[in-house]
Amino acid sequence: MTDRTVTVEADAGTGAPAAERTEAELMIAASVLLADAALAARRTGAELTAAASSWRVGLEALRRPGWGLATALSAARALTNPAGLGLAANGGVVGETFRSLGAMVRRRPACVAMAVDAFALRIEAATRDHPNLAEPLARRLTAAVVAGRRVEALRTARELVDLMGVTRTLTTVSPVIMELLALNGLLDENPTNDSFAWVTLGGGVPTSDPFFGLPAGLIRHFNPGPGRAERVPPDATLARVLTRSSNDIVSYLDDISALGNHGLALLRRVHCADGATRHVLLLPGTSFGRVTNSTPQDLVGAFDGVLRTDTTYTRAVKNLLRRAGVPAGSELLVVGHSLGGITAMNLACDLDVVTTYRLTHVVTVGSPIDNKRPLDPAVRIVSLVNKHDVIPGLDGRGPAAARDVPDGWLELTWLDERYDYPLSHAPQAYAGTLSGDSVPHRGQVNALLAAYEGEIVSNQPYQLLDK
Repeated sequence: MTDRTVTVEADAGTGAPAAERTEAELMIAASVLLADAALAARRTGAELTAAASSWRVGLEALRRPGWGLATALSAARALTNPAGLGLAANGGVVGETFRSLGAMVRRRPACVAMAVDAFALRIEAATRDHPNLAEPLARRLTAAVVAGRRVEALRTARELVDLMGVTRTLTTVSPVIMELLALNGLLDENPTNDSFAWVTLGGGVPTSDPFFGLPAGLIRHFNPGPGRAERVPPDATLARVLTRSSNDIVSYLDDISALGNHGLALLRRVHCADGATRHVLLLPGTSFGRVTNSTPQDLVGAFDGVLRTDTTYTRAVKNLLRRAGVPAGSELLVVGHSLGGITAMNLACDLDVVTTYRLTHVVTVGSPIDNKRPLDPAVRIVSLVNKHDVIPGLDGRGPAAARDVPDGWLELTWLDERYDYPLSHAPQAYAGTLSGDSVPHRGQVNALLAAYEGEIVSNQPYQLLDK
């Protein structure tokens, strides 16, 4: 399915030229307005709830019973009128009690209704760019989630898995997975996970899980290691791959693939064509074998890295740079895949790193980094994203989100339908796509990294450990 083009007439007052916007773009714009209205209505409900339940109001009502009764009735009408805010009480003990009761009896306040419509518009907009979402079963799944029919949604999801398999099903829903999770949290009877939905609606990074509402801050208690780095020799496979290394994004991804996901990172020293000595740091992503292990490259570290900058992986890499004796003021390029890309951005957010070294470029591959900002605006950020990859959207900015790329960043995206998730997330898949002719980004990235062209004088792997 392709978008029809909608012409928006010029503003007669400004004489601005007419702008052509696709249906998908108009849907996203409308979803932003609805999201803003929903968040404003929710804030209004919270403020009314706080005022109505305030002890000062109660004290004044004892002094002036007539005023107190009239105020209570007005607040009750405002908070419960179906033609207005609906059952919009929230916040505090009183508000959360009423909100929980409303959720159990399936009373949908105005703010929730507008939020659902905003998410529905985002899903419909994503369907225009991702034809898999327009298939009948996928349509039925998203419609059931939007309507809050969880049993039907589960049955449809099972049918999708039976028809397509797990990986193709994940690939199909990956563009709107954050929206579907948010809708599920917003429309179920569990009020503790609503925060995930509201943060996602506002374009932020959720700090709780979408199912039980557990705070993500708990993760830091499972990832407390100081971070350690030990020099290790390359194994035979890695050594062979490193003999073919060059200053090329595909070569960097090949090297990251050879490093694996068991705690290795690589520091490269290059005598560059202009006579300077520069360093390249390669950081692999997450090991999915266990939730936690002895290295920073585990699932606990991944969730911690999305939400914080001072993580075990970040501290281990800082120790690596110190142990390697990288001179202060050295120019440094960091290339990271998945969690490695998150950590690369965390290094750009670390005051010690940006004041000790000259971090010139951060290249992330399949990484959710859009919630982070480098301390030094001169650092060039390059983000490579396959739209079939679920992981980059975990920062709240998936294909259906309305947030723009931060100023000064280069985000290069494509849709390679040869790879289902999770294969679409693998560094090998990214390297394979960039090696072909269908995606022209390889030359663009290599041109940005031209200063690092030269003779590789050392390739030193380091084993990173939690402690």
